[in-house]
Formats: sequence, structure tokens, C-alpha cells
Amino acid sequence: MKKMYLIVALLFMCCSSFVNAQTEGMLRGQVVEESGQAVGFTNVAVLEATTEKVVTGAIADMDGVFQIKTPAKGTYKLKVNGLGYLTFISPVFEVNSPGFSKDFGRLQVKPDTKTLSEVEVVTLRPTVTTEPDKMVVSVENTAMAEGNTAYDVLTKSPGVWVDQDGNIQLNGKGGVQVMLNGRRSYLSGKELQSLLQSMSAENLKNLELITNPSARYDAEGASGIININLKKGQDSGMNGSVYAGYQYNSLSTYTSGAEISHKKGKFNSFGSVNLNSRKRYRDMEMDRVFLGKDGSATEFDQTGYEQNERVDPSLRIGTDYDLNDRHSVGVMANLYYNSNSMSFDTESYLRNGKTQFIDAKNRNEGTYANGTFNLHYVGKLDTTGTTLSADLDYVHIGSEDEASFYNMYFTPPATTPDSVELLRNDNPTKYDIFSAKVDFTKKLGKKTSLELGAKASHVKSDNELRFYEVQDEREMFDTKRSNHFVYTEDIYAAYVSLNATLSDTWSLQAGLRAEQTESSGNSLTKKVKTDRSYLDFFPTLFVQQKVSDNYQIGYKYSRRINRPYYENLNPFIFYLDPYTYAQGNPLLKPQYINSFEMTHTLKQTYNLVLGYAVTQDYIGEIPEQDPETNTTVFQQRNINDLKSATATLVAPVKVSEKWEISNNVTGMYQEYTNITKDQQVIVKDQLSLIANTNHTLLLPKGIRLEAGANYQSAVVYGLYNVEPQWWLDAGLKRSFMDDKLSLALNVSDIFKSRVLKVDTELNGNINAIEQYQGQRGVRLNLRYRFSKGTKFEARKRNTNLDELNRTGGN
Repeated sequence: MKKMYLIVALLFMCCSSFVNAQTEGMLRGQVVEESGQAVGFTNVAVLEATTEKVVTGAIADMDGVFQIKTPAKGTYKLKVNGLGYLTFISPVFEVNSPGFSKDFGRLQVKPDTKTLSEVEVVTLRPTVTTEPDKMVVSVENTAMAEGNTAYDVLTKSPGVWVDQDGNIQLNGKGGVQVMLNGRRSYLSGKELQSLLQSMSAENLKNLELITNPSARYDAEGASGIININLKKGQDSGMNGSVYAGYQYNSLSTYTSGAEISHKKGKFNSFGSVNLNSRKRYRDMEMDRVFLGKDGSATEFDQTGYEQNERVDPSLRIGTDYDLNDRHSVGVMANLYYNSNSMSFDTESYLRNGKTQFIDAKNRNEGTYANGTFNLHYVGKLDTTGTTLSADLDYVHIGSEDEASFYNMYFTPPATTPDSVELLRNDNPTKYDIFSAKVDFTKKLGKKTSLELGAKASHVKSDNELRFYEVQDEREMFDTKRSNHFVYTEDIYAAYVSLNATLSDTWSLQAGLRAEQTESSGNSLTKKVKTDRSYLDFFPTLFVQQKVSDNYQIGYKYSRRINRPYYENLNPFIFYLDPYTYAQGNPLLKPQYINSFEMTHTLKQTYNLVLGYAVTQDYIGEIPEQDPETNTTVFQQRNINDLKSATATLVAPVKVSEKWEISNNVTGMYQEYTNITKDQQVIVKDQLSLIANTNHTLLLPKGIRLEAGANYQSAVVYGLYNVEPQWWLDAGLKRSFMDDKLSLALNVSDIFKSRVLKVDTELNGNINAIEQYQGQRGVRLNLRYRFSKGTKFEARKRNTNLDELNRTGGN
């Protein structure tokens, strides 16, 4: 703890001289439309108030932001001109000192209706755009968003791949930090998948793929950040929408929801509610080969069908209150609940000279609740861009699961079981997470800005598994398979980040983040306790070079961390079937990644991103097969390292005003190195390709067509080989009643080709699985929008929480 206090003090002391530096006088502001949308590349001139002579001026950037050095003492006014907009003249203002600065805020320009009425402009929003620090995937108002889930949209994004357990990879690397509106989702693996599947894509605005986050972000997330931005009301008064949808994929799914926002005076409030009833299925085949010490082989063949039904209501509410034109406070709550039931029936054959047949029926009933609460403050401390923000967060997660396992053992060709086994378990789990953070930003002159921040978080996880054997309707507690595990973790962090424009050609952002981690895992049943304390530094360096107006290069370096999921530190043995288990690993260590990236941008449209990363102590799943008992135990372990080289090309094509194509291709080489218990070195490497192309067309009668094709070649993931996959999706959307009513129809995985095939071989033992998770389906969605009031742009908060992402995982 003393180390951390020293770090914070040093970081703030070393920057205090910068904070107190004098700044040049500047005139700042942003040009926007009546809707709040930025108007880029407008001319902003400073005129003498009496003669209207132009003294100085500037051209606003693509976001409508302008900065002009303050002229000599006198009275002036601003004049704003933009193509297609009426001229705007500001009120007269007086410059009374050399260091005078003024923030004009948002200068609203109105469209020139005489000019615009002469021609009808019909265009399409690009699906994928690339910014200096991230790739943005547009979702709002697209046909394929209607009736889909956030999970569906995520899996279609460039460079994103989801494995068989719901874990997300970005550009071939695991350890993705998922955020909602800049705030950590506090979920991963199956729980994150469940949350995203319950979230309607109707509520999404866009996805931000950030492969090299700055020091401002938590260091957690080895491969980067996926930030999911949810929509927020854009009109004053009251506005919103209601929707309902139906999906069929051999099972029926119903979705419904509503969103509403209200802005009046100093209050800006919003809310959304969703109620969904979802059904999913999974077909699977598994083949295993166990190699005995004498060279004999035992074969285990299994087929199975899983069906899951889930009812999940959710509620998101919040309000912002403007204390004045510079300071605001707000509260927000996300409440999510689901009740689910699952059946998983398998038929297995065990062959080792003689044959045994196992008929297993697994049943699971459970509930899950997640409540996230936030209190925040944002303030502008002066007119030069000094800002202060603070966030307090509390998250509570609770789940109750009851499972039963009914196993019948046969010796073919007998139809009467030799024996029958009934097992049952209860698995209550809860998490409490507290977090507080503060961020400070200050302009240091015209071309430099400084960011400082600190954060503290506390996590407590309580996970219990009670296992029973049932005989003659009597439950007998199984002490060998039961466990109670409590995990606590405290993280103290501080960061400093400096942004500077060095010249017309070069700019940089350099940062350093320090994180002190104190953790304790305690198995109350097994009397096993693991304590850890470690201090880490995470530097970041981003350099931008403007070679010409049509060609820019970005150079990026960052160091990041992935701490183990809380559940994977739990030494439980989770029963899956008579011959399959999953076990936690309390000795699991964090993995660290050093990532280098070079981004080439041509004509502000085409992007080539080259990357290389080295991950130490990579966390991957290892199947341990025991030929003596013919059982397989899956466990997360530290693989020695992972080396990854990637090249991502983003190449949009505009065929016409009514047809645009978004193309994304990622080539990657991955090399995993592992050392087995008998000191055998295993190297798994693969050259892979991930590609997708999305077409958007405006058809007659106002119909919008979207179609996407996706391909993933063979890849390696830890010690697993994953065979190629491809799939096609398509959607149609039509609006009525002046765009108030919209109808969307879309089909996913049209040819039922998205079959997952995975295999691995370790010491002669083979484990292979083929499964299909019911992605093919047809969806129909109807939405009605209502609004009343004047357009405005709601404030977007960029807060970040780190810990909840690790409450899930398998």
C-alpha cells in the first residue's frame, strides 16, 4: 500500500509544474447543426466589431471544433460560413488582455433551405469507419440491427471472433475488455454472452474497437477494448420508441421493449425497458481417443442436444442535472435479471475392447441478477478546457443454479440399464464490487494537454458448490465434490498522460499507468489460501505522422494485463458428465502483453493496420485426459507465451450514391508455445485469415437492403485447432409514416454453414468437437418512434470500470 501511495504522489508531483503552466489566449468553440450534429470544415473568421474587417480566423476540423489565437485588444465578433448553411454572426465580445480566452461553446448554424430544396440528397452511412485510435462499427438505424441482439452484431464486427465458450477475441487475441458507454460490463464468458444476447441491437448506436487504449483506461484487457455505445435520446421534450419482434430458428423467440428520454430545463433523463423470451439450441458431436501406457487406445464418442430457454427483463434508467453551464451531476442504474432452464441430453459410447453405452440427461434451472449503479460528476473548471470528472460505482451480482444429472449405463445390446446414477448440485454465487475514480484534464498552451487520474476498487466474490448423490430418494452430501470459495481483490491505480502537437507533421500521446493489486483466494472447504501482492507499470506511446493531406501514419505501443477470471481461480471440480469435468486453478497467474501497431491511413478512407504482440504467461484451456479412468478434465493454465503478427485492411467502396460496400480483411500469424508436465515443448502455429464484406443498397420504394458475407480460415487458439467457417446474412428494412414506423426482416446464417469444429492432440490423446448453435434463423421486427421537441445532443460520459469483466468465464 505504501508503494502505491508513493506512486500516486510521484505521478502528481512530476506533473504539477505542467498544470501550473501559463496558456496562450485562445478562442474556442464547436460548430453544430440544430440537431447537435457537428458541422466540419466550416470557415470561422474574427471580425472587427465596427468595420467587420477580417482580423484572423481558422477552418474547423471534421468535428466542427475550432481554435483561434486571441487577437490584440479590441471588440470583435465571429462569422461562421459553411456550404449549405446560413451565415452565423456571434454577439460582440471584448478582448481586454493579451491572455484573454473565451469558449463560445456550441455555435448553432441553420441549413440554407433555399439551397437544399433544389436537390434531394440520398446517401448511406458507412458501416465501418476508422479513427486515429479506434475502429467504429455503425449500428444505429441499420436493417440488420432490427430484431438482432448486441451479441449478434458483435460477432459480425471486423476482427472479432467468439469461441465455443462465449469468450471474445479481437484480431486473434483473447482478453478483450468489454464496456458499455465507456463503463466496464463486469462480465465475460457465458455471463457476458448472456447479457449481450438479452440486449436488443435496437438500443445500440455503435461499437468502438480499441486495440491500443491510452493510459486513461484500465490496463485490464490484453487485446484491447470493445466499447458498446447505447443510444440516448436526442430530442428535447419527450421522445422514444417501442418495438416488438419475433425470431424462428426451429424454436420461437419473442422480443419487446421501449425506450424514452425527456429533456426539460436542467434535467436530461432517459430510460429503457426490455422483456425477452429466448430459446436456443445446440447440436454437438464429440470424439476422444485415450492412449494407454501400453499403446492401447480407448475411444469415447458422444452426441448431444442442448436446449436453453431464458426469460430476461432488463431496465436502464438515469438522469443528468446541469448545476450550471459548466457543472453537471447524474445517476444511472442498469438492472438485469433472467430465469433460465436448460436441458442437455447426450448419448455416449465408450469402446476399449468392450462397449459401454451411457444415456445422460442433464437439467439445469437458475436465476441471475445484475445491478449496476453509478453516481457521476463532470465539470469545466475554466474556459481553456480544464475539466474534472468523478465516478462512484457499485455492482451486485447474484445467481442461483440447481442442476441434476441422470445417467444410465448399458452394455449393448441390452436395453435394460446395468446401473442408474442420479446426482444433483446447488451453486449460489454473489459478487460485490465497489469502485471510485477521478480524472483531470488541463490544456497546457495551444498544442499540449495533460491528463491525470486515480482509481480504487474492491471486489468480493463468494462462490459455493453443494454436491449430492441421490439414492432411494435420499440426498447424501458429497464432500469431495463440494466447495466454498471466497475471493477478495483490491486494485489501486494512478495515471498520467500527455498529448502534444509537435509540428504540422508530428503529434504524440505518452502515458504511464501504475496498478497495485492485492488479492486473496480462500477455499474454505479445502483449507487452501492463495495471497498475492504485485505492482505493475503500463506505459503507452502513440505517435502520429502526417506525411501529406492524403496519407497519415500512426505508431502505437502499449503494455497491458489480463488477470484471471475469479471463477477460474476457484479450485472447484465442476461436473459436466460422467467422463467430463472442469476444474479451477488457484495458481493461475496474470498474463501480460506488449503490443506494437502501425496504422496507415490513405485519403481518410482506406486503412492498413500492422501489429505485433507478445503475450507472456498466456492463459489458455488445457484438456487433461486420463487413460486410466477415461475422463477429461478441462482447466485454465498459463501457456508459456503467444506471439502474434496481424495485418488488417479496411477498404470501403462506394459503388454509387445508393450502394456502398464495407470490406475488412485481417491476416494473422499466431504461435503458441507450451511446456507439458514431462517437459515436452509444444508449438502450435497457424497463418489465418478473417474477412467480411457488407453491402448496403437503397432500393426503390424506400427499401434498404443489407447483406454480409463472412469467412474465417483455420486458426489456432491455445492448444486447439479450429477449422474454417463461413456464413451469409441479409436484411431488408422499410420505413413508413415519415420514418416513424419501421419494419425489418432479416435472415442469419442462410446456408447453415457456421459450424464450429475444434480439435487438439496432447501426448497422443485426441479431443475433437463439432457443434452448431442454431445461428440460422429468420427475424421480423416492428418499431414505432415518437418525438416531440427541439433537437439537441445529449452529453456522452466516458467513464470506465475494470473489475466486473472477470466475474464470468469458463
